[in-house]
Amino acid sequence: MNNYKGISVLGWREWVALPHLGVPLIRCKVDTGARTSALHTFYVEEYPDNGIAMVRFGVHPDQDNTQREVHCTAPVADRRTVTDSGGHQEIRYVIRTDVVVGNDAWPIEITLTNRDSMRFRMLLGRSAIANNYIVDAARSNLVGKPAISPLAHAYTEPAADEEE
Repeated sequence: MNNYKGISVLGWREWVALPHLGVPLIRCKVDTGARTSALHTFYVEEYPDNGIAMVRFGVHPDQDNTQREVHCTAPVADRRTVTDSGGHQEIRYVIRTDVVVGNDAWPIEITLTNRDSMRFRMLLGRSAIANNYIVDAARSNLVGKPAISPLAHAYTEPAADEEE
């Protein structure tokens, strides 16, 4: 992994995994302007499970591909009003799950929202990387695909020069 004075460096876009959600690989934008991470969902349904608020939701982990679907469940950690970069506010479900970046894994909070109109299916926000990483906004894919993702090598990466 690249580092600067002992601190690991991420590019502005990276491959990550969300193993507890069954998402072995998803390309994300590392966004220091976003406080919380966000995950694209094409549906979200809340339901009770033995007195615990749960959500089930669907994820299209591949950019520009709605054929592949991953259906997930997770306990609701919170509901928050989130203001997007355009100033629009939305109440979103928040879940906690592990993220895998390169060889590292740690728990993060992710808001669930429809990101069909956005280029990336996931944002990795600054609270998820605080104190652990710095971001080199001029570079991308510095850490490679998640090491523990068994399906990571089955995916085809876009060309390195592809504009995003």
